[in-house]
Amino acid sequence: MIANRPWPALWAAVLALLLQVLAPASAGVVELAPDTGELALSPHVTFRHDISGAETVDEAWRLLGTDAFAPLPGGNPAFGFQDGAFWVHARVLNRNVEEPRWLMVQTYPLSDRLDVYLRYPDGRVKHQAGGDTLPFGERAIRYRHPNFLLDLPAGQPVDILFRVQSQSSMQVPLVLYTPAAFTELSRDAQFAIGLYYGILLALFFYNLVLWLVLRDASYFWYLFHISAFGLVLFCLNGLGFEYLWPDNTWLADKSVPLSISLALIGMHQFARVFLGLGERWPLGNRVSIVAIAAFVCFGIAAVFVPYRLITPAVSLAVLVSIVWITVASIDSVRKGYAPARLFLLSWAMFLAGTAIYTLVAFGVIPKNFFTEYGVQLGSALEMLFLSVALSYRYASLRNENERIVSEANVQLERKVAQRTRELRNILDQLEEAHSRLRESSRRDGLTGLHNRSHFHDAFERLLVASNQERRPLSLLMVDLDFFKSINDEYGHLVGDDVLRAASQRIGAVLEPHDALLARFGGEEFVAVLPGTDLRAAVAVAEDVRRAISSTPCESQHGPPVRISASVGVHTVVPGTVDDIEDALQVADQALYAAKANGRDCVRTSISAA
Repeated sequence: MIANRPWPALWAAVLALLLQVLAPASAGVVELAPDTGELALSPHVTFRHDISGAETVDEAWRLLGTDAFAPLPGGNPAFGFQDGAFWVHARVLNRNVEEPRWLMVQTYPLSDRLDVYLRYPDGRVKHQAGGDTLPFGERAIRYRHPNFLLDLPAGQPVDILFRVQSQSSMQVPLVLYTPAAFTELSRDAQFAIGLYYGILLALFFYNLVLWLVLRDASYFWYLFHISAFGLVLFCLNGLGFEYLWPDNTWLADKSVPLSISLALIGMHQFARVFLGLGERWPLGNRVSIVAIAAFVCFGIAAVFVPYRLITPAVSLAVLVSIVWITVASIDSVRKGYAPARLFLLSWAMFLAGTAIYTLVAFGVIPKNFFTEYGVQLGSALEMLFLSVALSYRYASLRNENERIVSEANVQLERKVAQRTRELRNILDQLEEAHSRLRESSRRDGLTGLHNRSHFHDAFERLLVASNQERRPLSLLMVDLDFFKSINDEYGHLVGDDVLRAASQRIGAVLEPHDALLARFGGEEFVAVLPGTDLRAAVAVAEDVRRAISSTPCESQHGPPVRISASVGVHTVVPGTVDDIEDALQVADQALYAAKANGRDCVRTSISAA
């Protein structure tokens, strides 16, 4: 009876065939619906890590359906820097009759060697190769990410076996696109990248003009930073291989560690100059210089050292640099450097994007839109804020320079005036210092009396006032007797002490009379007594003469010295003299008369006549 019933045997054969067909697909069949234009394969694939990298495709096919292939941990297609190779498998069933050809894109541009194997239900296997070890022109579509055109007949399950082997980070973010969906994606992606580099170019030329005008080193290193980091992203996004060296696979391999080294040199140097570490933190400045030297060595080593060794080292150094520059900027903020706050804000955006990208490269965090393009978003904002920070820093430095110049002026004025005090603001300090400087310029440096220049100005005003007020005005010309012999016998230091002592005695006598007293030159002094007639002036002159000769003058450089003085007196009658030189000449004649009459005496212009 069973032989007469063929249906169970037929169903058993069909079931066996289905099990044979479905057995390799441990993650299930991925269906491409008619309305599907884009599909990420990461949630649907299984993978195997071939540590030796020696497994053949036949061995990989045999291991499908066993525990050798497992789903991606957490759906994360980034494995970090690993040895060997990774096999990734997906079974796809195309339900879209109108789209038999699909484009599979690996949205990570830095893989060395990629192999794609398609196995159809009839047993046919097709193979395609890609990656940076092949010229860019061999790609299915000229696009910055590796891509492969897949024939996926409608209604037929197709096994996709993808192999990646690379010295770079092992990443398998595979996405299937219809031609129309990929065209829209590439258009939007190119627009976003063009917008990013447009911002960078605008900031570059804007700050280039500022650097040419201001010649501030920080602007130069900002330009270096923009250029180097722009080159890094050009390489990381696959644009360097697409536009700059499409046939040079060696440079495609070396460009990433080289550009990262250049970018980190510019990063450390810009931070060092901007934050002024040489002045604010010498130890931190030396650490930054060592970091710059290290990245110079990394850049040189990138030419000779294999990619799989140099790139992880450089990537780790990037993370260390992020931490170090953050520490340096926080230290500057803590020390009160205002521009460092804006620097830290802008740098945090860039550092966050860079850190995220590095963590993706090491497989620490999953790859998605924000982790893939976060570095572009962060760096664009960072460049904008840094441009503002540079302007703020320049203004701060200008204010700081003005403050330093003002403080230097205050120090000079303190030395000239011999005393000063702290004021609440710079303008008050300058005003007080200028006032002291003007007063000092009117004084004789040895005796502290007014000098001859000031005496002429003041005497002229007193003479005008005397004529206007019709009040007499008297002149006293005082000359120390035999002063030259004092210098010859005791030396000039003793002579200086004698002059100071004499000036103090003359000043003490004249102080109650509101007199104008000045050192006229050498050992000669002159005084003006406003409102004093000849008789009163002679009495004052006698007091001066006696004060000088009363006691010996003490000296710190020799024995006490006894001196005397000759005094000439002249009284200007209001309305008779308008020229101060005439009045001085008459008083001088009276002084010569006193000297001619034996010195140590007082003579008037009347007695001299």
